[in-house]
Amino acid sequence: MVVPLRAVAADVIEVAPVEGDATAAIQAAIDEAARLDGREVIIKLRPGNYDISREHASRHLYHISNTASAEENPDRTKHVGLWFRDMKNVTFDGDGTLIVTHGEMTPIVVDGCSGITLRNFTLTAADPSVPEFKVVGVDPHSMTVEITPPSRYEIDASGNFMFVGEGWRFADGGRITSYPEFAQVFYPDANVTLRCESPLKERHSARSLGENIVRFEFDRTPDVHVGEIYQLRHGIRNEACGFFNRSRDITIENVEFNFLGNFGLVGQYSENLTYDNIRCRPRLGSGRTDAGFADFVQMSGCRGLVRIINSCFEGAHDDPINIHGTHLRIEEADGENVIKVRFMHGQTYGFEPFFKDDKVEIVDRHTLNCLAAATVKAVSQVDDYCFQLTLDRPLPRLPEGYDITDLAVENVTWTPDVEIRNNYFARIPTRGILITTRGSSVIEDNIFFRMPMPAILVSDDARGWYESGQVKSLTIRRNTFIECASPVIAVTPEIDRFDRPVHSGISILDNRFILKEASAAIRLDAADNVRVAGNVFELPAGKSAAPDTFVEAVNTSRLTVGDNRTVSTP
Repeated sequence: MVVPLRAVAADVIEVAPVEGDATAAIQAAIDEAARLDGREVIIKLRPGNYDISREHASRHLYHISNTASAEENPDRTKHVGLWFRDMKNVTFDGDGTLIVTHGEMTPIVVDGCSGITLRNFTLTAADPSVPEFKVVGVDPHSMTVEITPPSRYEIDASGNFMFVGEGWRFADGGRITSYPEFAQVFYPDANVTLRCESPLKERHSARSLGENIVRFEFDRTPDVHVGEIYQLRHGIRNEACGFFNRSRDITIENVEFNFLGNFGLVGQYSENLTYDNIRCRPRLGSGRTDAGFADFVQMSGCRGLVRIINSCFEGAHDDPINIHGTHLRIEEADGENVIKVRFMHGQTYGFEPFFKDDKVEIVDRHTLNCLAAATVKAVSQVDDYCFQLTLDRPLPRLPEGYDITDLAVENVTWTPDVEIRNNYFARIPTRGILITTRGSSVIEDNIFFRMPMPAILVSDDARGWYESGQVKSLTIRRNTFIECASPVIAVTPEIDRFDRPVHSGISILDNRFILKEASAAIRLDAADNVRVAGNVFELPAGKSAAPDTFVEAVNTSRLTVGDNRTVSTP
């Protein structure tokens, strides 16, 4: 039921819980808010639980960065639960409610909007597409597991095992192949999650021993141990948890995301996004250890200010935060200033990467250095992968031995400033933060717990994922890194030829590194104007090393290292 109410400062549209699926009721309130034509409005959910589903979702075609290739997922239609389109000045207030998704879907899309706030609700899944189980028994030829609710399964008469959800099913994680493309193991004693092979890969049968208890038979049981918890999934990012497209001034605050499937929160060519007090983690007391199918927060080609503050990131299947642009390779030139460029990574394509009057840089794909800057005077789309750009000046002369395809283009207009502050990262199998933006960026007062890869990675590449670009102003300050992998901070652009530094203007100040051994905490490559000062490197009792030994640098100029110290744990 939708009940419009009048308030002094804003219109209020209330939504009451309904029996069964609430997708249509909530969308009706959103559509009513759209008809207010930009007046300030609050959509408020009355207390209760709300179910939204793929079955009742609206269907919209979206190409989302870093999701799935055309071969992996030929149908780019997204099944959207809550669709905000061409709206202004709307607050969606859950008032502490629980929103439960059913089936693989995209729960939230904000497209072409401004001044949208989403706040005060929990989003979870009735059938999370990352099933889990705990090992409760092992012998030489079998493994007994307890399936973690709400994950469900089926075993047929031949002993074939399948995970099942609402409208989907797969065998131990593999959606396209016979076996899972991704598996992870959670070690409760260490509070650590690592990627691994599926322990079900070589099984030849399964049988139920009771509710949620399954025994898998093997010729030889894999190397598993009682108490370990395994998370399995297919590799197809066919939906996203939230998609913020061509929008500005978007705020997500006080929202708990218990499951982000089948990708995370994606900002794409949007401006000024704030994530304040979001909690990407399994629901407390649920028994689950995973909260996401892949990344938690992905910002692709955004600008303005991206703020991620006061938040918690626990239990991902990939990076919690990744902020980047996209390099498109130059395929051919038509005259002096007209070029055809192409999306190169199969999982990123189809959306508009350039607009008239955008500033761009022509980049050497091998050194990642800028060869020339230009302004886009005209853009035309050739197909889902290629665009023709008319520039305001001639292309630079190719370096000796180069072909035109050795160059790429970065849109430097769409590069944000970034603030990542007062967040907690744990149970992550990869890195904590990837950041490649030339905007002014600060990463401060965060806690990183046992990252198995660099807690902070400054990369840039134009030969793999094609995630751009150069960093020109980055401060990493007052963070605590607890037993993370070496290096803890890596400034390592993916180059195969060194010409001159790629990244510059980096300050690593007043951080605390709690290390298990005396190994590199900071690694720098192809960097310029870097300051490392005021940091504390804490080693276990009985171990010591000079502070300078924790910093490794190659191809780095104007590096200042000083006023750091080493201490030993009592």
